[in-house]
Amino acid sequence: MFDLDLPWWEYAVRGVAIYVALLVMMRLSGKRTIGQFTPFDLLVIMLLSEAVSPGLTGGDHSVAGGLIVVVTLVVLNLAIAFVTARSEKAAEFVEGTAVLIGRDGKIFQEVLKRNHVAESDMEQSLREADCPLESMKYAFLEADGKITILQH
Repeated sequence: MFDLDLPWWEYAVRGVAIYVALLVMMRLSGKRTIGQFTPFDLLVIMLLSEAVSPGLTGGDHSVAGGLIVVVTLVVLNLAIAFVTARSEKAAEFVEGTAVLIGRDGKIFQEVLKRNHVAESDMEQSLREADCPLESMKYAFLEADGKITILQH
């Protein structure tokens, strides 16, 4: 139950490698993937979890191996939070930045497409802000995937 199949440090290296790979994939997949999960997105997240699980522990089913991976992931997450809170460049890389997706009543269709935002999501955000398109001064796709509408 507590005997490790691999050296202790290999669990930590595996955890770091998978964490970094998933972080890069999430950043490349676009803001909307992070901001609002659809049922399909939830399914993908669940399958990702199952897919990377053996890679994290190398097939080891020991409690100790699992705890080493968990501690590694928590420490790595805390370290990234620490660095992004103190470095604007690191925060921009990890979290992204807001993108202007509309101005003065005009929606930038190419920007929506590039950021994987459906026009219906933009329309929904306008309704939620109780803002007709003509009254929209700015629309931003925030780093967390939410759409912010500013009115004239």
